[in-house]
Amino acid sequence: MLDRRTFLIASAAAAAAGVPRPAAAASAQTLRVAMTAADLPTVTGIPNNGGEGFRFLGYPAYDSLVNWDFTRTEETAGLAPGLCTDWKVDPANPLRWLFTVRQGVKFHDGSDLNADAILWNLARIYDEKSPQYDAPASPIVKATVSMLDTWEKVDEGTIAIATKYPFGFFPYLIPRILIVSPAQWEKAGRSWQGFAKQPSGTGPFKISRIVPGQYVEMVRNEDYWDKARVPKLEKMTVYPMPEATTRLAALRSGQVDWIEVPPPDAIPSLRQAGFQISLWPYPHTYPYAFNCMPGSPFADVRVRQAANYAIDREGMCTMLNETGKPAVGLYPPGHPVFGTPENHYRYDPEKAKALLKEAGYGPGKPLKAKIMISTSGSGQMMPIPMNELMQQNFAAVGMEIDFDVVEWGTMLVAVRNPPGTAPSHGVDAINISLSYTDPSSMFRYYASESASPVNYNWGHFKNDKLDALLRKAQSVFDADEQTALLAQAHAIVVDEAPWLFIVHDQNPRAMSKKVKDFRPAQSWYQDFTQITIA
Repeated sequence: MLDRRTFLIASAAAAAAGVPRPAAAASAQTLRVAMTAADLPTVTGIPNNGGEGFRFLGYPAYDSLVNWDFTRTEETAGLAPGLCTDWKVDPANPLRWLFTVRQGVKFHDGSDLNADAILWNLARIYDEKSPQYDAPASPIVKATVSMLDTWEKVDEGTIAIATKYPFGFFPYLIPRILIVSPAQWEKAGRSWQGFAKQPSGTGPFKISRIVPGQYVEMVRNEDYWDKARVPKLEKMTVYPMPEATTRLAALRSGQVDWIEVPPPDAIPSLRQAGFQISLWPYPHTYPYAFNCMPGSPFADVRVRQAANYAIDREGMCTMLNETGKPAVGLYPPGHPVFGTPENHYRYDPEKAKALLKEAGYGPGKPLKAKIMISTSGSGQMMPIPMNELMQQNFAAVGMEIDFDVVEWGTMLVAVRNPPGTAPSHGVDAINISLSYTDPSSMFRYYASESASPVNYNWGHFKNDKLDALLRKAQSVFDADEQTALLAQAHAIVVDEAPWLFIVHDQNPRAMSKKVKDFRPAQSWYQDFTQITIA
């Protein structure tokens, strides 16, 4: 079992210390948010700390060429025009996408958005010879938007971006590229460290104050180009609070108005005390990504399947107070691309034992593996108790599982590096919550072309039939044909089990009753512009 004493002591100490407050008194229309992050995400338009970094210090302050559409809350968040008003594939070249630049947009520092500013931002990420190349931050984007190849200005109102191969899902990845002000970078001494002291984007909020390690304050951008999304809040302040007990104490005491991932066992008492609990489905899977390379026990598909039959997902969801739903694939059954896999994972210890026996393991030869897990982090839910439960499930079928417990930032670096390299610590799997699922996800997670460090197939899983289906799906532009191909691909993913599919989390957060007009999107990200404080 994991020794949680250190974590509990740290939680109690942090809760007792309280939450750092901004120097000025909070406005009546200030939203104060406690994140699960251990430190503040970076503020320069390429946030670290995973999806939570983009949720709180990415999309509120910056736009992309294509933005997420948060208005249709009854369906998975789609795409909306951002700093480009439209986009299309060049009829003469399926690798080339044409984007029409929105006119009249200004950065927070007053400089103009134009085609040159967008190309400058692409060079920041993809051109190692450019003065603005951001070596520490660019891998955060490149590891996801790995297929972007070249870019050019067609004219003052149009830019072209080419991909390395046909990729019909490309617009779903464009929102990862947030656009910052080149003029502000120049003013900051051509330094990203200098830019971080006074960032400038085009988003609905402006970053107004940064207290390292404590909080970031954002204020309403009165001149935001999308008048329907000029924030109703005057300010939003975000705090890093990795310990769930600390976040809970801060909410109960009125130090914050909103917390990510409340402790599941506290949800009934929070509701009873008048706090709001937001649970809303969205396409996201909390997994183990297995090392499928030779030498790892999970190179054997029977072992991967055994792990999927070994865990009690229903019991875990009960422990989580229904803030998660059992996962038996990247997508849930009933989803249009779930497909028809042969394996239907359930809690079946005897089947898990039989598969392990076929793979050569048994009472005299237990399977031994080490899994990297985190203490907290974006989408990581409650990693310590969840892994303790799975450790017991694994032990019951003859799997001796140990843990390499790391901080969230360490895990984010590990998953961008191949198994066997120093950042991956020699582990056999990583318990990492990857970003919420869009049509490009299977290619990025399971295609051999996406093997780390290119993209997020950390375990270097390879299946030729799957590769062929995914290549075909991304090279066609008919939605029905894409869905049919992806359903065939997903059935292979389920049966080959490159991941341990654990749960689909339900986006749990708790809020003061003062928080009004929040409409949760079916997305990893959320819209804060319509929220008010009563």
